[in-house]
Amino acid sequence: MDPRPASRRQRLRVPGAACAALLCSVALGAATPAQAFSGGNHERITRAALGAAGWHPASLTAMADGNSGAIVANDHGEYFGIGKLHCDNADYLDPRYDSRYPRTRGQADAEIIDCIDSSVHNFKRAVAAADRLVDANGHVVAAQTSISPACDWNDRPGRAKCEVLEDLGRGWHQIEDFYAHSNWVDQAGPGAVGVKNPPGLGRTDLPAFFSIARYSSMSRPDWAKDATAHIPHDLATGCYPDRDHTGTVSDCANRVTHDGVLNKDTKDTPRSAVGHNFDRAYDLAVKDITRQWNNFKDELQRRYPNNGRAQAMICAITHDHPDKTC
Repeated sequence: MDPRPASRRQRLRVPGAACAALLCSVALGAATPAQAFSGGNHERITRAALGAAGWHPASLTAMADGNSGAIVANDHGEYFGIGKLHCDNADYLDPRYDSRYPRTRGQADAEIIDCIDSSVHNFKRAVAAADRLVDANGHVVAAQTSISPACDWNDRPGRAKCEVLEDLGRGWHQIEDFYAHSNWVDQAGPGAVGVKNPPGLGRTDLPAFFSIARYSSMSRPDWAKDATAHIPHDLATGCYPDRDHTGTVSDCANRVTHDGVLNKDTKDTPRSAVGHNFDRAYDLAVKDITRQWNNFKDELQRRYPNNGRAQAMICAITHDHPDKTC
């Protein structure tokens, strides 16, 4: 592993109007570290999945770089403080472990659904942006497929390839984070299960509720019902002081937390060392990004079947000079 300093930082977040009154500049200056899968580990996961799929070097770097790639766009600026973009705040502890736990299973499910929704949203955007990579006859459009100068991950209209990479990266980031922030793959530590040592599910399969491509063609109520049915009763992600699905900054008092409890963002956290939990999270994240990329390609084939357009789009995304090689 090459765990770099985490790109997320714990900060006090309050609405702008209140910020001045509370001297937010002082509060923000007193930041203390927190972590998502570190930028270096996001990079390694994404490179492992997409490199094996034949992405060319510059295109792979644009997507996967741990400091400036699309895969870590959610760790910069305002996106850092939005819990659904990191699959945070779906914490829960069954009454058999803690009869006074302050969150219900329904509240935890709502956070998981919000996390999935953010990936579905970006998947749809990426599919739509791909239409501009090639013309009606399936020829690559050079001006839309260049990544020089470097793409800006600013959530604004731009070159089609930059938009596709950004939307995929923003949609995949929280899927990668899910494995580091949840108890899906892991084992609990020794001793009693409780708020400081939540149960581990020990799963080795990819979650059915991350069927992003399938959900993109369904109504939100329909896919949300399907996804909820696949959420295990004891699934939890850690509480983190960012905005939950209601827009409220989470108060993590007496809750299963991200920091110090569930997070496996590097090999150095307490939960990572138990039962090879970090390695399990890392390996399943690679498998899921492989799944997401394959499903995205299938969706392009379904949406753009004429004149070889879908295959040209895939080539344009993965190749560094698609106007010459696709």
